[in-house]
Amino acid sequence: MERTGVITFLGNPLTLVGPEIKVGDKAPDFTVLDNGLGAKTLKDFAGKTVVLSVTPSLDTPVCDAQLRRFNDTATKLADDVVVLNVSMDLPFANKRFCSVAGIEKALTLSDHRDASFGNAYGVLVKELRLLARAIFVVGKDGLVRYAEIVPEMTHHPDYEKALAAAK
Repeated sequence: MERTGVITFLGNPLTLVGPEIKVGDKAPDFTVLDNGLGAKTLKDFAGKTVVLSVTPSLDTPVCDAQLRRFNDTATKLADDVVVLNVSMDLPFANKRFCSVAGIEKALTLSDHRDASFGNAYGVLVKELRLLARAIFVVGKDGLVRYAEIVPEMTHHPDYEKALAAAK
């Protein structure tokens, strides 16, 4: 399934692959890689509220700021809230970024192998094979509590709304 008219990059329209995920939907599972090349799925975080921070690449200023913001906020959230940053960046790049930036609370995960997350959450950018900037919050019940795909990839998401949904 392909969707157009949802996002742009520097004003140019792009195509998203996958379904539109809405508040109230059952959160789709996915398989991504952690920084040690281990497989991680949504089921690994069952019983927790999951904040899915989705970024095109941590090597860009807005993505860097987005991860730092959620990492800082994660220290103030309840113990049953986990922050996952998903991108197409390789696990090695994620690991390096976290060590340099001091990211200790948010987990960085790579979707580069199968684009499993991108396809399941409808944020895979066909033309770039990157993930669109987005935030999803999944409740302990496995239902989507918040969903935002940022219309222009170079802009920031609405951090306050996402964090309110996570609390």
